Amino acid sequence: MFYPFYPIFRNQIRTIPYIIFLMSRSDIFEYDNERIAYKIVGSGKPLLILHGWGSSSDVMMSVAKKVEALRTCYLIDFPGFGDSPEPKNAWSVSNYTKMVEKFIIEVIQNESTDLLVHSYGARVALKLLSDKSASQKIDKVIITGGAGLKPRRKPVYYLKKYTAKILKMPFLFLPGSLRETGLNRLRNSAIWKKLGSSDYQKLSGVMRETFVKSVTEYLDPLLQKIDHEILLIWGENDAATPIDQGIRLEKGLKNSALVKIKDAGHYAFLDQPYQFDAVLKAYLEAE
Repeated sequence: MFYPFYPIFRNQIRTIPYIIFLMSRSDIFEYDNERIAYKIVGSGKPLLILHGWGSSSDVMMSVAKKVEALRTCYLIDFPGFGDSPEPKNAWSVSNYTKMVEKFIIEVIQNESTDLLVHSYGARVALKLLSDKSASQKIDKVIITGGAGLKPRRKPVYYLKKYTAKILKMPFLFLPGSLRETGLNRLRNSAIWKKLGSSDYQKLSGVMRETFVKSVTEYLDPLLQKIDHEILLIWGENDAATPIDQGIRLEKGLKNSALVKIKDAGHYAFLDQPYQFDAVLKAYLEAE
């Protein structure tokens, strides 16, 4: 384990005022006939910031503003989020990962970049770091509220899962057009909406397919391939990616440390910004 910072907080947190040095600027990166929006703010060594599912670079900008005196922050809007249009076809985690790898090479163009990821962004980070070639461009890594490991499900999850399978079964024996019509009506029914996750219910078309491709791919086997030093920052009350995921990441990774933030949920950097920023700055400033 590594501990690149002092125990910064016990009972009190000291608020450190900061100055916004630079305004952010926006640009477009083209990848595989897709237009990827991104923002840049700050100065210094590059820091690539990746947001979570259903989020955007705007949500992560508050973190970037706190470290803009230390880092040039690059904030991508994943296709289908923020200012980036939906991809023409459903993407997998590997598609997002390859896009980010090319972004690092063509846009950041530096010998190395630090990486800060939240939620879904952790899926991309784990794939990047497990690739020996791509990981050579990555230096320090921060994961907060990261997704990607196989979740430990409660019995109610399996009840919903198998209920959904039973409801779909009669339609599978119908001819093509009738089958699709029946399944579409089922998916729009009240009972089906109660069975699905809130993220899934909000989606349609290509982004629904992208969501399914992403959440059904578990990256646990990749952990043993990752040699990077990684700082994990987790809200103790995270309901989307529970603290158990952070503990399992710390155990599975070769070189990591987990910082737990009290009274914080999935967006620890918004729930407890001063605690989060103090830990983040200490890590980035450490040699």
